[in-house]
Amino acid sequence: MATYKESVGTAVRDIAGEDGVVKGQLWYDTNANEYKYSRQFAGSAWSTQAAMNTARRHHAGAGASNTSALAFAGTTGSVSKLNESWDGSAWTEVGDLNTARQNLFGSGTQTSALGTGGYITANSALNESWNGSAWTEVADLNTARGYGGAAGTDNTNGLVFGGNPSTAITESWNGSSWTEVADLNTGRQYVMGAGKSNTAALAFGGETPPHTAKTENWNGTAWTAVAELNTARFFGGGAGTNTDSIAFGGRTDSPSVVYGRTESWNGTLWTEENDLATSRSELSGAGTGTSGLAFGGQVPPVTGVTEAWNANAAVGAWASGGAFSTGRGDSAGFGTQTAALFVGGTNPGGFKALTELYNGSAWAEVNDLNTARQALAGTGTTDAGLVFGGQSTPPAATGITESWNGYTWTEVADLNTARQSLGKVGHTNTAALAVAGGTPPVTTNLNANNESWNGSSWTEVGDVNTARRSHAGIGTSTAGIITGGVAANPEGTGGRTELWNGSAWTEVNDLNTPSMGNGLGESGQGTSTAALVFGGSGPTRKETESWNGTNWSNENSMSTGRIGTSGSGTQTLALNFAGEPFAVSTEEWNGTGLVTTTVTTTSD
Repeated sequence: MATYKESVGTAVRDIAGEDGVVKGQLWYDTNANEYKYSRQFAGSAWSTQAAMNTARRHHAGAGASNTSALAFAGTTGSVSKLNESWDGSAWTEVGDLNTARQNLFGSGTQTSALGTGGYITANSALNESWNGSAWTEVADLNTARGYGGAAGTDNTNGLVFGGNPSTAITESWNGSSWTEVADLNTGRQYVMGAGKSNTAALAFGGETPPHTAKTENWNGTAWTAVAELNTARFFGGGAGTNTDSIAFGGRTDSPSVVYGRTESWNGTLWTEENDLATSRSELSGAGTGTSGLAFGGQVPPVTGVTEAWNANAAVGAWASGGAFSTGRGDSAGFGTQTAALFVGGTNPGGFKALTELYNGSAWAEVNDLNTARQALAGTGTTDAGLVFGGQSTPPAATGITESWNGYTWTEVADLNTARQSLGKVGHTNTAALAVAGGTPPVTTNLNANNESWNGSSWTEVGDVNTARRSHAGIGTSTAGIITGGVAANPEGTGGRTELWNGSAWTEVNDLNTPSMGNGLGESGQGTSTAALVFGGSGPTRKETESWNGTNWSNENSMSTGRIGTSGSGTQTLALNFAGEPFAVSTEEWNGTGLVTTTVTTTSD
């Protein structure tokens, strides 16, 4: 591939704004009178994939990457011999093991693997070899056991170590028999492992008891203690080699805590990375330190959730935008990343009627609402907008609706049901939905009402399945999505997501982080198949998740956590502003991860 220098040259070009700018380019922005540089943001993260066909725990895994893996055996309540193959998009049931069991050792690839030892009604020494279509029983382990770690290249090359009861025994497979080799320095059970051959492996975590962070490196002859995990745990997953691997999930004992924590190993030390979307233990893994897969496990309950790990990949990123004049939260926001309106809200000074306009770099105050209020909703563009509902003075839910023509606000027909902390769905001021919400006290007086706006009046249409408030809404009046919020039960909505088809709501997959669902912001101009939500549930909540029409995936977090925040834009180009703790900062989301940095200014 040609370099930037070869394609474009080395001269610094004058460009008005950022049109035509490519990754790695330095240019002079004639609009801003500044030198700027475009760089690619890279990061590491998990993304949710299609679930296993059969949820289970204490199963084994094998595979070369996050697009090629095998999941076999385990327990669904009783021991299982099920085997599923992963192709990067879906799990398919393939040839079962000959003997059902759980907590066995797994190593190799999708087409050439070993399933060794495990537990049936007692520890087993059974060993089965997979050739891509069927399992064949081959020579047994010397010591019957399970609950340990494994490494290996394929069905001719393997290593197992540790196991239950807590042991240091290590055995090596040469394609025809197992041979005992040098023991681990620290005997343990429920240990995690990584490695692609029987001469280079890594053992980490486990329970001696108690749970441990100890890590040992195998060089084909002996185990050597190396840097420990940051978080001691057992029953986690592992993938990679003895110089490049990841440890994920697991739990502790006394007290029992289930983790989503992920750590990467570079051959010298462990580094904390982005967590699994679903915290769990008793899961399995496959792949490498840069292309890994986590599947199944115990949340509780038992799950078939699958997540793919990608390290050092081009990922979306947040960057600072222009500051606005008055910090406030529980406002309405709509428009695009470069043309947005920020309307109403509240701060310690009371309810606001303020309207501010964003042009892509700076905010400016424009004409106020007719009715000051907080916890309102809004849709549309900077030339044609709509806000509705909220809480006004004296504190009471309102149904007031106002239309924006690019210059002033005009009162139009009220909602049929006055409410606050409601959701919005829509891209224009002539077609929108007002979804759910509540009336004081909103902790208990929630509703599931849904009203459709046709440009002149509101009509009641199909209710949501879960009454809620302070949720996010994205899409159009005929194809929308809502997620998160607070429900009447003590657990909130649990991140519940519902999809609108123009006549009814259907429950679909939940947010990965249920607790972020209260007062989160959204890319209102997104769609029911491409959406972004961020913030919520406390002043430190920074998480961002994207929706692909089926699943939510974790993205890079915002710089500033906030609740009661607002947003605008699309899944790939979004804007976040407002929210408690009433900061005046704005953040801009670029889903491609191309970030522009100002190098210097003319005043330097």
